Amino acid sequence: MKKSILLTFIIVLSAVLAACGGGNEETVKVGISGTDTSTWDFVAEKAAEEGINIEIISFNDYVQPNTALADGELDINSFQTVAYFDEFIEERDLDLAPIATTYLAPMGLYSDSLAAPEEIPDGGKIALPNDVSNQGRALMLLEDAGLITLVDNYDGLGSISDSVVENPRNIELVETAPAQIPRALGDVDAGVINNGIARDAGYNPVEDSIYHEDETATDYVNIIASRSEDTDDETLQRVAELFQEEDTKQFIEEEHDGSLIPAFLPLEEIGW
Repeated sequence: MKKSILLTFIIVLSAVLAACGGGNEETVKVGISGTDTSTWDFVAEKAAEEGINIEIISFNDYVQPNTALADGELDINSFQTVAYFDEFIEERDLDLAPIATTYLAPMGLYSDSLAAPEEIPDGGKIALPNDVSNQGRALMLLEDAGLITLVDNYDGLGSISDSVVENPRNIELVETAPAQIPRALGDVDAGVINNGIARDAGYNPVEDSIYHEDETATDYVNIIASRSEDTDDETLQRVAELFQEEDTKQFIEEEHDGSLIPAFLPLEEIGW
């Protein structure tokens, strides 16, 4: 009799747990770089309501999130631009692929004295980053702003002298350590500053810049990546959908005060 009662209790308990989703929860391990988990925390709350447990794993560099993903230690990662991702997986021969886009952390052109790129005078000075990856991106920003023209099919590499083919205002491009550019604005007409350094210096990349990237800078949109074999996984696709919902877009805009631009683009637009 006691055994029968115990068996009945176990069956009922199992049914209750199943009805509550306790036996069907899936865990998705998400790798990020840095300590700001706010947006993924928001997505995780929504995912939990659907029986998906998102576990956020933070790394302190831009290498481990990809190698850990390739090694199966993560299910997805979310920390990198399309340009960085494409170069990294080619160099390391990793079988990874994007499953969704997230946002753009726009690089901007800033000035202490001018309100628009058109106001930069002939012979004016623009400080731009002296490291290869940021400098190439800065040159493309200046071209987009109508200040210079770059060689056809510019790949973001090469020296300034080899890359700039037209400079009608004879603007002097002053190569400067990225972290020094905010302090150098008093000595130049304008400076190109990447998103993180601008925010650390107290600037809002959208509101305080005189020109900045938008969603058309598809090489620099951030992505969610998975192993290529998992790109059609229903759970991972659902997580990507939750990230790209309207309430997540609003959260990103409000949480980051407009300094990050939600960019939910078709993968075809980023070359995938």
